[in-house]
Amino acid sequence: MTLDRHDIVSLLAFALLWWLLSGGAVGSWLIGIPAVLAAGWAARRLGTGERRTISASGVLRFLPLFLWESLRGGIDVAQRTLAPRLRVQPGFTLYRTNLQQPGARVFFANCVCLLPGTLAADLECDRLRVHMLDAGLDPQLQLQRLERAVALVYRQREGEPGGTIL
Repeated sequence: MTLDRHDIVSLLAFALLWWLLSGGAVGSWLIGIPAVLAAGWAARRLGTGERRTISASGVLRFLPLFLWESLRGGIDVAQRTLAPRLRVQPGFTLYRTNLQQPGARVFFANCVCLLPGTLAADLECDRLRVHMLDAGLDPQLQLQRLERAVALVYRQREGEPGGTIL
């Protein structure tokens, strides 16, 4: 098996992700190296077959959003579920994305879980079913902002990314 440029970029991205998640701990690479290689193998084996061009500047702009929304989402869920009175009103909404590439849509669906009180429940073509801890809130603006950030990562320039609640 030969590695092409896309495989190497994927391995580097997985290694960077491992480094971020492990806090840069050198000892974590005992597990990290096999995990990165397994992720690279799975990405190649299970990929959609499409060759994506990932934007390095899009990834760099995405990282602060990823970190901020991870923190914000964790705090929100903790406050809702650990409060003396459980503050949840669960429900679903359907969101139509304007992302063109299947890989970008899957990445977007996975990232929806970062947003406070949301979870991607199903993705079918351009429609994402989103579970919310509070159905009284409108997630439209948060989803659009996340979608635009994902579009930058995947270099989508056609049309204005930012889907709509159906």
